[in-house]
Amino acid sequence: MSLDTVKHAAETPETELPWAELGLKPDEYERIREILGRRPTGAELAMYSVMWSEHCSYKSSKVHLKQFGEKAPASDAMLVGIGENAGVVDVGQGYAVTFKVESHNHPSYIEPYQGAATGVGGIVRDILAMGARPVAVMDPLRFGAADHPDTRRVLPGVVAGIGGYGNCLGLPNIGGEVVFDSCYQGNPLVNALAVGVMKHEDIHLAKASGAGNKVILYGARTGGDGIGGVSVLASETFDSTGPAKRPAVQVGDPFQEKLLIECTLEVFKEKLVVGIQDLGGAGLSCATSELASAGSGGMRVELDTVPLRDSSLSPEEILMSESQERMCAIVEPDKVGRFLEICEKWDVIATVIGEVTDGDRLEIFWHGEQIVDVPPRTVAHEGPTYHRPYARPEWQDALQADDAAKLPRPKDAEELREQVLRLVGSPNQASKAWITDQYDRYVLGNTVLAQPEDSGMIRVDEETGLGVAVATDGNGRYAKLDPYTGAQLALAEAYRNVAATGAKPLAVSDCLNFGSPEDPAVMWQFAEACRGLADACQVLGTPVTGGNVSLYNQTGETAIHPTPVVGVLGVIDDVARRTPMAFAEQGQLVYLLGDTREELGGSAWSQVVHDHLGGLPPAVDLERERLLAEILIAGSRDGMIDAAHDLSDGGLVQALVESCLKGGLGARIVVPDATDPFVFLFSESAGRAIVSVPRSEELRFTDMCGARGLPAARIGVVDGDALEVQGQFSIPLAELRQAHEALIPSLLA
Repeated sequence: MSLDTVKHAAETPETELPWAELGLKPDEYERIREILGRRPTGAELAMYSVMWSEHCSYKSSKVHLKQFGEKAPASDAMLVGIGENAGVVDVGQGYAVTFKVESHNHPSYIEPYQGAATGVGGIVRDILAMGARPVAVMDPLRFGAADHPDTRRVLPGVVAGIGGYGNCLGLPNIGGEVVFDSCYQGNPLVNALAVGVMKHEDIHLAKASGAGNKVILYGARTGGDGIGGVSVLASETFDSTGPAKRPAVQVGDPFQEKLLIECTLEVFKEKLVVGIQDLGGAGLSCATSELASAGSGGMRVELDTVPLRDSSLSPEEILMSESQERMCAIVEPDKVGRFLEICEKWDVIATVIGEVTDGDRLEIFWHGEQIVDVPPRTVAHEGPTYHRPYARPEWQDALQADDAAKLPRPKDAEELREQVLRLVGSPNQASKAWITDQYDRYVLGNTVLAQPEDSGMIRVDEETGLGVAVATDGNGRYAKLDPYTGAQLALAEAYRNVAATGAKPLAVSDCLNFGSPEDPAVMWQFAEACRGLADACQVLGTPVTGGNVSLYNQTGETAIHPTPVVGVLGVIDDVARRTPMAFAEQGQLVYLLGDTREELGGSAWSQVVHDHLGGLPPAVDLERERLLAEILIAGSRDGMIDAAHDLSDGGLVQALVESCLKGGLGARIVVPDATDPFVFLFSESAGRAIVSVPRSEELRFTDMCGARGLPAARIGVVDGDALEVQGQFSIPLAELRQAHEALIPSLLA
């Protein structure tokens, strides 16, 4: 077959191209023809198809995502916002921290190990491309029913992939979540977050400026794995036949990535780079078009100079390949020699594949023949924008009317005790140590807090103790009941988790996981969640710095619960003053902060005991969340509290069990007068936390809460080796530990 060049394309307008097979719609293909004034070449079609995919172009979501910019609160901390590889915030003392969460959902279902491993690798390169040294990763995960055979196929591979890649990179995994729900059967959610640290002056951006500057591709050779990769996989639903797309899943090599990280940090240190971009989704198509689009000129690339693992690859396949561990740098001509020297030192293949031009076109050549001649912005930033129809689903009213308050409650103290044990031993509330113990939490020596703590915490500066805390949260059950409130609850919980450790919340990254945007009900869920999150960020003063949208998470007609996962990053002046979750000293007083109401819609109790989902989720009071955070941070800073744990899934009793088991100490709890013990223990009202207060600090602490107007009720004391709720039940810690820790290994080991 002769090469499809630009000249040949202009001369053969009637030639049929496989635009539909590449995921383009008829009107999209016509628009490409209009932009070019001719039919595209095969290589141009390949580039537009991956870059205009849902995963890369956000064509169905960007009309709603713009709220995150329009409603963004003023923030002195924001250094780089939405639109770059990752957001960057100022954490003080000249340090900047970059963080971002992304999805690798579809690839992880097809090939669990490599899908999850390359998800970690990709988000780490996003952080690296900003100029930062990666310092930690986290992994919010969602799987189908814990006892389903396919969960046994997917989960161990995903966990091994995350652990294998992250451990080999030498990056601590400091937090995340593992949630089981049958709605994720066939559509697991594998979200990955990475954190990086740099000085302000080390920030790098993805742009190709300066005519004559060289384009250098460095890292692994380009292979046939991941052709179309996430750009295509994540832009369509699975059919009911299940995994059949293994070639589209990328294959990772963490040792190559480790060399790439160290090599990149050294070229940054010597200031050899004008612009830089990692190669992730859409591969070279993305890197070249985005660099050229964000720069001041055009770009010329000689595609046949790209180092290959497979010499049979066509130009289209090279442009679409999502082979891992690759970066693209823009380097001034007089610095190319030194750049290549450093790459050779780290055993990283580096090749000059082109240069920045003074034109306004992205031109790609193959053995001297021009195969691409496009305006780069039309590929990278001017893809289609869809105003998808959306409508509140007709079943929403009935779902909300099906109130959890009507469900049968424990009829006596013995049944209450039995339901506590069922709750803490259920898949979502049970210990995830079998999973998290496969991750290295302490490599690099700067981990201060890690799972199962409320948030992970990393020391940034050894001398001053400056640190950052990060938490991710999301409750798809709440969002199914009310997506606006559900998104706000996800933010509120992550915000609360960061504050519980003593850190001040600063900024947000989100991963919005939803079903097909072609379904008006799903699109309504998405629009409501975006609106809710943008409104809540405005009130809490935490801008969205970036993130990811993952759509088409459904099999056939069955969509997952809407699952907005929210990551919050906070700063703490001295990690020595952090607050852990464990009760650590006998005799300390246990205080419940916040108001408890009868709020059981979407609760863990309703799921575990009754397999029920209905009603309304807990109400959100963002001003109360802000006040609670201020109290938790001040209490940590001033030595008034020794332990803190937020209340969320499972309510008060779940938090008490976790704080008791983590510290190995029991607690005696008194139910306040005129309070239903069941509601007291199982309600999931938001804006609440438990703290343990030394007796010497009680007056100072309660005075602070009273002066600021935060309800604070003394509900018990740290004591003994059982969790005792006076007048109701007592459960020895050994029995609680057996219930809490036995389930996950029994299902998955």
